[in-house]
Amino acid sequence: MSDRILLTLAVFAFFLLCVFLMWRGWRRKSRTQSVQVPPFAEIPAEPGEASLESTGVYISTTTAGHWQERVVTRGAGLRTGAVWRLHEDGIAIERGGAPDFWIPRASVTGVRKDKGMAGKVMGIDALLVVTWLAGDVELDTGFRGDDVDDYPQWIEALQDTRNDIKGGA
Repeated sequence: MSDRILLTLAVFAFFLLCVFLMWRGWRRKSRTQSVQVPPFAEIPAEPGEASLESTGVYISTTTAGHWQERVVTRGAGLRTGAVWRLHEDGIAIERGGAPDFWIPRASVTGVRKDKGMAGKVMGIDALLVVTWLAGDVELDTGFRGDDVDDYPQWIEALQDTRNDIKGGA
């Protein structure tokens, strides 16, 4: 009987050690990224009327082109329920239980549908991914909308923005 108790305690201690090491790694990555990735902009007090709104799940933000390299600093790595609102000057990302943030329209460099991001793989074209610049760092931010039929509207609106920016430059 005592061998079983010792074995159970050893397994439990190993589990706690694994959880502690994962937590420590997450914190180290967050500290490193807080220097590399500038703070995300806050949603303006008066962003104006929203032309599009979608509810769903904020999946994560990753380094652009590296779908498994999750950005964890400043709460960006937390998967949460979210509402995305497209305004004239940017995208308001409102997340339940995590900091909200703003993606200025001028910083958007691409938009696409994709199938996976940071440990979350779904069906083909199940995610809306916006590629944007935070300072000099290019990031991908993923969203799984409750209604994937909204994605073409988002893509068209954000591609029109990119064309307007390129045409005006």
